[in-house]
Order: sequence, then structure tokens, then C-alpha cells
Amino acid sequence: MVETPPLNFIKTIEWDMMDKTKFFPLSMLSSFSVRCALYPLTLIKTRLQIQKQNVLYRGMIDAYIKIYRHEGVSGLYKGFWVSSVQIVSGVFYISAYEGVRYSLAQRDVDSRLRSLIAGGVASAVGQTIIVPFDVVSQHLMMLGSPDSHGTSTIFIKEDIIKKSRFAATSEIVKQIFRCDGISGFYRGYTASLCAYVPNSALWWAFYHFYQDQLHLILPSWVSHLLIQSISGTLGGFSTTILTNPLDVVRARLQVQRLDSISGAFKNLWNEEGLRMFSKGLSARLVQSATFSFSIILGYETIKRVSVNDEYKELIRW
Repeated sequence: MVETPPLNFIKTIEWDMMDKTKFFPLSMLSSFSVRCALYPLTLIKTRLQIQKQNVLYRGMIDAYIKIYRHEGVSGLYKGFWVSSVQIVSGVFYISAYEGVRYSLAQRDVDSRLRSLIAGGVASAVGQTIIVPFDVVSQHLMMLGSPDSHGTSTIFIKEDIIKKSRFAATSEIVKQIFRCDGISGFYRGYTASLCAYVPNSALWWAFYHFYQDQLHLILPSWVSHLLIQSISGTLGGFSTTILTNPLDVVRARLQVQRLDSISGAFKNLWNEEGLRMFSKGLSARLVQSATFSFSIILGYETIKRVSVNDEYKELIRW
């Protein structure tokens, strides 16, 4: 016989209900594990976005096969250690999200609107920290990508490719600083905000929207954690389809050093036409769906583990 869950269970574990000494370490460990497992999809997505038309890679599977064949497993993890700094920015991101959401809850703001606003603010905080590391890691991702196909960058030279990872990273950092100064590390910052702030805001709004809808149509005995994980996946699909061209423009601004967002859009349209809306989309959809499912599964599990004792009986798995 299936046990019916209590009607007054807590659907959303709020910021003030958790023990932060448990939440932060577990959250960082979970985030690192997920990013490590899914990083090859990030690299493939970046290479698909940067290449002109489909001159080198015909799609996600073709890119994976060619990168693995010519560069090995290490080729799929180029720039990973620089990109992994996102774990630190992730702490600031989730702190900002939960903090803003909690503050808005005290003012009786609607739950979905709280998520929308908090997601946007959190992304702005996170991008301010992570953009310099994104710029460097994306250049590293292009190491080994044939320059003759227009997929490489001005900083990827033959001597850099032959260097160790640390030496190559140091050389790229020096060249970016030499060419553009400190501002070079924030190239594409506005485009990142334009891409990720609405992406984050919409993702959290969709996440809570899908949760509410699934609760209405699914039987009461269905796992709440499963509903949340599915909602995260659907939210990832929805936001990725809506914001894909913005993400392509962001990547090109940071890697190809284009002068403006409008110029990047114009170049992209001239090269790709309507295909600009689907460029790198398959890899990004797979990445976003798997990432969203994995992150929410870990995030909501950790919230349950970290919840204060007085709320444990009201938590539904």
C-alpha cells in the first residue's frame, strides 16, 4: 500500500530553514562533480558555436568523435581547471538567489515572480565573477581546433599548442592582457549578462511553473524530488531554445574579439542566416537538460540533508 504524503509538506525549502555549514560544502562538491562529468558537452558546444557554418563539425556527435580521435580524452577537458572556478562563483550565485528570494518572500511577492527576479540578480552576481575565467577557458577550449577552418583565435599559436596546460594558460592570459589590458578579461561581459541573466531568470521561473503544473497532473504519491528534477530539465529545455542566439553571440565576442553585440549578430546572420537560431543548439540542449537535471537533483537533495531539525518531518522526498 502506497503511503499518502502529508498535505502540508514543504514544497520549497527556504534559505532560513537550512544549516549553512552543511549546505555550502555539499553544494560545492555536488557542483564540481556535475561540471566535471558534463564539461565535454560545454567544450563541444563552444567549438560548434565558434566555427563558421559547419566546415569542421557537422554536429554534436561528429564533433565528439573528431575531438576524441584527434585529441584524446584530454581534448574534451581543455580549459577545465580554469572553468572549474565556477564552483566558487556558484556559491555566490546560489547565495544571491536564495537571499533575494527570501527577502521578496517577506514582502509577499508571488513565488514565480520571486524566482524570476532572484534568478536574474543571482546571474548578474555570478557572471561578474566568472566572465574573466570564461574568457580564458574558452580560448583553451579552442586549442587543437584547426585554424584553417576559421575556428581558432588569434591567441592560439603553434608554440602554445605544444606547451603544458599551465604554460599555455599563462601564455594566453599574458596575450589577452597585452592586447586589451584588464578589459580583455571582461570582453563580452555585457553579452554574457544579456545571455545569462534572462536565461537564469527564466529558468527559475519555468522551474517553479513546471513544478506547480506537474503537482496538478501527477498522483500525490509521486516523488517530490523526481518532480523537481523533471521540472529543472523542462526549464533547461525551454530557456535554451529561447536564448540560444544570445549565447552564440556571447561566445563569439569573447573568443573572436568582435567589437560589439550588434556587429556579432550581423556577422552571425551573414554567415548562418536562420541557422543562427540552431547553431550549437543540439549540444546546448543536451548539456542544459543533463546539467539542469543533475544540478537540481543534487541541489534539492542537499537542501533536504541540510534542513534544520524542526522542519524534517515536513519534508517530502
